[in-house]
Amino acid sequence: MYIASLGKLALGSRLKALSDQFYGAADEVYQARGARIESRWLPVLRYLWDVGPRSVTEVAEAIGQTHSAVSQLTDKLVRAGMVKRGRDAKDGRRSVLALTDKANHALGELGPIWCAVRQGVTASLGEHATQLLEAIAACERALQERPVAEAILAEHAALLATPLEIVPYAPQWREHFYRLNAAWLERYFHIEDIDRAVLSDPEHYILEPGGAIFFARLGNEIIGTCALLQESPGVFELTKMGVDETFRGLGAGKRLLEAAIAEFHRRGGVTLFLESNSALKPALGMYEKAGFRFQPAIRPGSHYERADVYMIYEKPAS
Repeated sequence: MYIASLGKLALGSRLKALSDQFYGAADEVYQARGARIESRWLPVLRYLWDVGPRSVTEVAEAIGQTHSAVSQLTDKLVRAGMVKRGRDAKDGRRSVLALTDKANHALGELGPIWCAVRQGVTASLGEHATQLLEAIAACERALQERPVAEAILAEHAALLATPLEIVPYAPQWREHFYRLNAAWLERYFHIEDIDRAVLSDPEHYILEPGGAIFFARLGNEIIGTCALLQESPGVFELTKMGVDETFRGLGAGKRLLEAAIAEFHRRGGVTLFLESNSALKPALGMYEKAGFRFQPAIRPGSHYERADVYMIYEKPAS
């Protein structure tokens, strides 16, 4: 499932989808058994059933929903004849919600269904049901101690204050070499056999023949990569450059390109070339600004089906 691949980024979406499944299952059961409530009514109705008349604020605090959400749900329950608004018998200035006779009668018939719900959830989810409830309780406690928006904003501020680093290849980042390149290849073209081989084993295809791989790192995030592949003594190919497009404006591509060119000079390289595609205009513009010059034809013996651009780096005059 795609949404699962987004991990913590889509936590809210996955929880909502899971919540909708449970709501839908409960409504299906209520309808099949002729119960006169809806699943989304349960927290308010059951709370008022257990503790008696309470204010909207008290209900909201007890069931963990906003005052606005409970107020809107109350309007629906009033229209459905399940809840009535009234005055607190002990404090006439205080407005409270109370169950109607209709609600009391409807809830009074739900014991067998609620028993079946508990047992059915256990039968369906097994030990995961208990684990899920424990995990939810732990999350609720953690969120009370530190709201997630507060934590995210703090992390964002820290990330923006972190300098972008260009670092050499390390084995623990191998997956990012594949991930970052696969993203742009699949978006604009497709992963060719030569791509798959190199991306799956960069040590063998790039490092062992005398090449180098660089990563752009922002804090703990790897957001870009590129490689310098030695084709023959003194001849290098700039290849496999990929930058996460959600990190635009940080200059990662430019910094990676500068690092690769500097390494080319450090190794006393004679020729540095690249192959690309005319559809990648922003990248081609960056290469040109760095000193690469378009060649009149594609490179003889090119390994790439997508390559219709051949550029060679011209060393600046010393």
